[in-house]
Amino acid sequence: MSIIQYRKNPSHRFSPLAQLSELHREMNRLFEGGALTDTATGWGPALDVIHDTDRIEVVVELPGLRKEDIQLSLQDGVLTVSGERKAVTETQTDETHRTERFFGKFQRSIELPAEVNPDKVDASYKDGVLTVTLAKADESKPKQITIQTN
Repeated sequence: MSIIQYRKNPSHRFSPLAQLSELHREMNRLFEGGALTDTATGWGPALDVIHDTDRIEVVVELPGLRKEDIQLSLQDGVLTVSGERKAVTETQTDETHRTERFFGKFQRSIELPAEVNPDKVDASYKDGVLTVTLAKADESKPKQITIQTN
């Protein structure tokens, strides 16, 4: 949502922090060559991608979600995590109200740094952290070459 849209809609307040966060996401998308966050929704969970010679591990922070609220897919070397965080409805008795948590639908698509075996993918979810472990395909693993002497 742009600054102008915030001002046109009186139910939305201008948030410099939200605008800076949106700019950061757009810069990441620009430099990484793909849409990592569905910018129409306005938020995406933080994640880490770790890989070694045998596997790729993707760790996604999704506090407050149930595993039933999370969808995970793998297609053409792109891992997609999507879902929805429901807004918490509270009765406000104070005059001041502040909301900094993001709610609504989200989607993160990560282009994996190597080919993976789609039959060897494990996912676990504990304490608001999704961990996806993907075994690298044999073709993408480094090969040792023996040098012979004459």
